[in-house]
Amino acid sequence: MIKEFKDFISRGNVMDLAVGVIMGAAFTAIVQSLVSNLINPLIGLFLGKIDLGSLVFKVGDATFKYGTFIESIINFLIIAIVVFLLVKVMNKIIKKRDSEETEDEEPTKEDEMVMYLKKISDSLDEKDSEK
Repeated sequence: MIKEFKDFISRGNVMDLAVGVIMGAAFTAIVQSLVSNLINPLIGLFLGKIDLGSLVFKVGDATFKYGTFIESIINFLIIAIVVFLLVKVMNKIIKKRDSEETEDEEPTKEDEMVMYLKKISDSLDEKDSEK
């Protein structure tokens, strides 16, 4: 059982996932700091309050912290935009790499056979059109 766990944990996908989760957590902390320390004070200037997190309304004994909710939405939007841009760049890099690999490949026997069959078909079509 220990050997199976070692095999599982040492696979590349598990390690990549672990690195992604750790980097995501670190990135989330940076975004939260950006939002709470830079963006929210800027928005707060327009609303006349410095701290968005202090925006609340009360109904009876219940307190609704809608300012904190707005901060969470801003955090999500920033993270979503960055992830979108990251995926877009990675797709572009992968597409470029794949196209370079296909250019470097030599034609296989199957590709050559298809090419010859196409030539034969084209020549037969020409003969049929001459009749």
